[in-house]
Amino acid sequence: MKSLRFSRKQLGIPYALFLLIFVIFPLVLIILYAFTKVDPNGSFELSGVKVSFSLANFIDFFSKSSNIRVLFISLGLAVVTTVICLLIAYPLAYILARSNFNKNGVMLLLFVLPMWINFVLRTAAMKELLFAIGMYSSNKLSFVNTVIGMVYDYLPFVILPLYTVMIKLDKSLLEASADLGAKPASTFFRITLPLTVPGIVSAVTMVFLPTTTSYVVSDTLGNGNVTIIGKIIESQFSTMFDWHAGSAIAMVLLVVIFITMFITNKFTDDDNTQARGNGLW
Repeated sequence: MKSLRFSRKQLGIPYALFLLIFVIFPLVLIILYAFTKVDPNGSFELSGVKVSFSLANFIDFFSKSSNIRVLFISLGLAVVTTVICLLIAYPLAYILARSNFNKNGVMLLLFVLPMWINFVLRTAAMKELLFAIGMYSSNKLSFVNTVIGMVYDYLPFVILPLYTVMIKLDKSLLEASADLGAKPASTFFRITLPLTVPGIVSAVTMVFLPTTTSYVVSDTLGNGNVTIIGKIIESQFSTMFDWHAGSAIAMVLLVVIFITMFITNKFTDDDNTQARGNGLW
């Protein structure tokens, strides 16, 4: 019997179908709902309802100061969480990558192990811990508790990409830097840090973007005092059943995500270009 052989294009068909059904088609629906509104005299139907093209959903969102406030709170929460995760994870990943004890990945496994536990269960466990030490009952600490929960839930997603990059660093560069008389601090800022930028960018992407919509953490640990943009989107779809307004808010968040990714990718490209064009010092 002749062995079956598939070309690269044929092997890519299942993946293309998956993207078409579960990514592109839902995104097209979101765009349609975002730029339309219910209109009895509309030119076409969407889900059996007459609609017409309009920017009213975006105008309504930006005309309410409460929505703008929630958007900035969400971005602020994401920035604080990302910075704290990086400050904790970077030295930790650096130690794990250079530790001889970590050859079998035992220590890394201990830090990544929480990723295997259900997200909601981890959040509930953190709530019980904060309640036990008396922090959950204070409304003044709602934002702090939310940050703690976010950091706890997303810290493994920062450690892993940083560790993956650091474990592959060429140690001969560090040795050459020391042989040329560079101090440890100079070696870190001129060699180690630039070479780990791809891991930092991956970590920022994996933390900054989800924290703007992780309303489960803010609802559970914020004691109802912290509202983020993801909660508003969820309420529009599930409570108010206004898919047009919910889709518009989702589009606003999508634009913010695209801008963030553009900035991080541009930063990575510039850093890589500079690293290729310059010497060690």
